[in-house]
Amino acid sequence: MARRPRRTPHLRTAEEISRTAAGPRPLPDLAPTPARRSPSSVQATTASGLTVVSVRRPSSPMVELRLRIPFGGKTREHAARAELLAETILLGTSRRDREAVDAELAMVGGHLSTHVTPQRLMLSGSVLAPGLGVLLDIVADTVTGAAYRSRDIARERDRLIEHLTIAAAQPAAIAREHLQRRRFGEHPAAWEMPNVDLVAACTAASVRGLHRRSVLARGSTLILVGDLRPRHALDAAAQAFDGWTAGATATPLSPPPPVAGGAVTAYHRAGAVQSQTRLTTPGVLRTDPGYAAAQLANIVFGGYFSSRLVENLREDKGFTYHAHSSIEFWPGLAAVTVGYDTAPDVAAAALVETRYELGRIAVGSPTDAEVDAARNYAIGSLASSLATQSGYASMLASLSGFGLDASWLANHQRRLLRVTTADVARAAERLFAPATMTGIVVGDLDATGAALARLDGVALDGR
Repeated sequence: MARRPRRTPHLRTAEEISRTAAGPRPLPDLAPTPARRSPSSVQATTASGLTVVSVRRPSSPMVELRLRIPFGGKTREHAARAELLAETILLGTSRRDREAVDAELAMVGGHLSTHVTPQRLMLSGSVLAPGLGVLLDIVADTVTGAAYRSRDIARERDRLIEHLTIAAAQPAAIAREHLQRRRFGEHPAAWEMPNVDLVAACTAASVRGLHRRSVLARGSTLILVGDLRPRHALDAAAQAFDGWTAGATATPLSPPPPVAGGAVTAYHRAGAVQSQTRLTTPGVLRTDPGYAAAQLANIVFGGYFSSRLVENLREDKGFTYHAHSSIEFWPGLAAVTVGYDTAPDVAAAALVETRYELGRIAVGSPTDAEVDAARNYAIGSLASSLATQSGYASMLASLSGFGLDASWLANHQRRLLRVTTADVARAAERLFAPATMTGIVVGDLDATGAALARLDGVALDGR
């Protein structure tokens, strides 16, 4: 008996799958946001004043380390020395040279890096869980006995000068420098990129002196997150850092002056092929009862790709590839930062549209759909950032600088879920009133100046 030919099954296209006889197939609703359990953790302060936070997150056989040291200064010389210190603090100690540090870290699958801002010095690292003791010993040896050998200082100083010279010529860096000066004047919070000439004047002795005065245990926070037993890791850290006993307290950055509304200042950059616009307004601290609502208001305005600002400037007008709005934090102060880059011929038009969106959200309530979308984005972003050991450790280290801990983090999802549309409307009125806004535009004023000068509240620098 002859076999019947095999029939080839009909394969539906993606378009066919997405539609039904009644029309497009509706997307299912998002699943309810699950409650998240806080991981097991312990916290203690050692006799020397170092706060140690140990958190069990055994998602991989690793441990993440963050050591946050308040590193405020009062002079531009401090900013220059701090940058060079961060580049050289891991290049050996009185017990270990650079090669020994690298070799010991490699043996336990570890790494260390540093980064400094006007607010803090951060040592960040990770290690395979069995090697935590080695990592702690190296970090403790570093903060108590970093050598800053003259040859290392000279080599890294030259490399840093080259890096800063290149970075300072980048359009985004130029715009950021102007924005920070517009916000804070000569306050140290504005000195995010040190002066090259002051870096060139740094010596090994001056960097050692800064370490002696500023790399201090009291007021600093050590975060450990990973495959560990919290109490055991805390005890190991306390023992490793037992010799870090300087009596003084690490110096936090002094609170910057409040952001004051005023004219947008346009600065000339000859030949610039794009204009950078950066606007700012007073923000809301995380400790403020209205912070969750302010966070959602910021997202609706410009905090993600589906925001009003992106819809207007990118999707509708085609003025920019990307526009964004975020809330930044300093001691005792928060500020909203709005930014985008445009072609010179549309810089003025983009500023008009941005002011329109500021006024629209300040005087008119967002819709329920906008608030729900922003809430889902905020909760999803929070979950994503905390899903890894590295993300959780970095978040705790950041919060610790503002007196917050894991309990604030654990409760933030609930705060976001409780926010109403009316709450977001009140927060938007508080954040985005155009009268509270100031900022800068950097571009070729030969191309953009005439159009900008026709706008109210815009001043052309030097013209």
